[in-house]
Amino acid sequence: MVEFNDIIEIAKRRGFFWQSSLIHGSMAGFYEYAHLGTLLRRKWENAWRGFFLKLDDNFYEIMSSVIMPEGVFKASGHLKHFVDPVVKCSKCGNTERADHILEAELKENFEGLTPEEMTKLIKKHKIKCPKCRGPLESTGVFNMLFPMKVGAGKDVQTAYLTGETAQGAYVNFKLEFEALRRKLPMGLAIIGKAFRNEIAPRNALIRMREFSQAELQIFFDPDTITDHPDFGSVSGYKLRLLPASNRKSGRVEEVTCSKATGSLKLPKFYVYHMAKIQQFYLDVLKLPAETLRFRQLTDEEKAFYNKYHWDIELNLPSMGGFKEVAGIHYRTDHDLKGHQEVSGENMVVDVDGKKVLPHVLELSFGVDRNIYALFELSYKEEKERTVMSFPRVASPFDAGIFPLVKKDGLPEKSREIQKVLEGAGMNVFYDETGSIGRRYRRIDEIGVPIGITIDYDTMKDGSVTMRDRDSMKQVRVDADDIEKAIKGFMSGQDIAKLGKSVK
Repeated sequence: MVEFNDIIEIAKRRGFFWQSSLIHGSMAGFYEYAHLGTLLRRKWENAWRGFFLKLDDNFYEIMSSVIMPEGVFKASGHLKHFVDPVVKCSKCGNTERADHILEAELKENFEGLTPEEMTKLIKKHKIKCPKCRGPLESTGVFNMLFPMKVGAGKDVQTAYLTGETAQGAYVNFKLEFEALRRKLPMGLAIIGKAFRNEIAPRNALIRMREFSQAELQIFFDPDTITDHPDFGSVSGYKLRLLPASNRKSGRVEEVTCSKATGSLKLPKFYVYHMAKIQQFYLDVLKLPAETLRFRQLTDEEKAFYNKYHWDIELNLPSMGGFKEVAGIHYRTDHDLKGHQEVSGENMVVDVDGKKVLPHVLELSFGVDRNIYALFELSYKEEKERTVMSFPRVASPFDAGIFPLVKKDGLPEKSREIQKVLEGAGMNVFYDETGSIGRRYRRIDEIGVPIGITIDYDTMKDGSVTMRDRDSMKQVRVDADDIEKAIKGFMSGQDIAKLGKSVK
């Protein structure tokens, strides 16, 4: 089993991510992406865009401000409800999230309990401070928004760093609705920063104070939630579900989308998008099915405005098991109604002569959590090498190119092929230092899916060696066909079918 420290070590050594401002001692909850991490994250984000924005012709990406006026968060409920349960040690002053302390001690999930209920559990089980074993005070609450002052003198205003990207979609809804010719459903996607003053951030990219989200807010007529025009394409598709009733046993059920609308009483519009989320993980990212599940949240756990709420979880042993990486939330009319009441702007729109206050279905993904999950699920220690078997679509580089030796025109030929591939939009890693075996191990460890070697046979017959990172199989391919062969490989083709096998 991969250990948390193994992931952190290779991420730092190879240039994926590390704590922010390390030369000044750093602060908990802030991480920076290095050169490879930035490439990996961009690939994941582009895969997300390429999949979810194509679900409907009326889905678009926007960019919104991360600093917003106080009224936005009064309307959203963040000023009142964006709180976490906090408990303080009366001996050393250490402060922790109460539900996290309970979870660590009792190995259960305690989201949704009131502060009073958590205090009773802490006393009942005689739970002490995890740092000094001192007594814990009563559980309180802590608002996680980052406040700030904008302007100077008499013009100063109270503002906040946004706690979620979603508010950018809600405050821009009316303008976008008009600009997009008054059609529903309408999807507004944002990939951007969010900020939460977490009480005790930990576990690297899993819980941060400054983090990134990829969210799609789908605005629709609530009268249409019982159907989706493309539901037939997923009706027989099986979802991996952990209903609340199976929470104790942990048994995941494979349920067809059609059955989920009946036995679980979920509307087709909601279930269709559940299927698409699962397909993104299993078909686009190619993750093993057994690593994924949807977990149903109970009424006590989910936000009061969410009528339906299922989390998408991936099995991460270094984090103790399944961990939330995304969620699908039916937020009803809570968001637009709240902004309407506080701003005075009427959010009711006219759709083909019908007056509608749109409801919202939110597809929310934690980008950083997904990057950490890719790390863990891709990390492999083999007898003679360490391999990061990233999904081909998300690997930092599409291919590595190596001249066998640094003479006899091989480097020049390698650079020539590199330019061709880069001209085709590929991201190529070039390396001419060390033995070929060492160079292969180097790209294995940073997750490059294909290695291309230019040797003396290349100079004779124009063919190159293409090597698969995962299977280590090698084939000879004509240099003129290498672009086509790589694209075929990246789309999922077996390398053995792309050229002549090398024994």
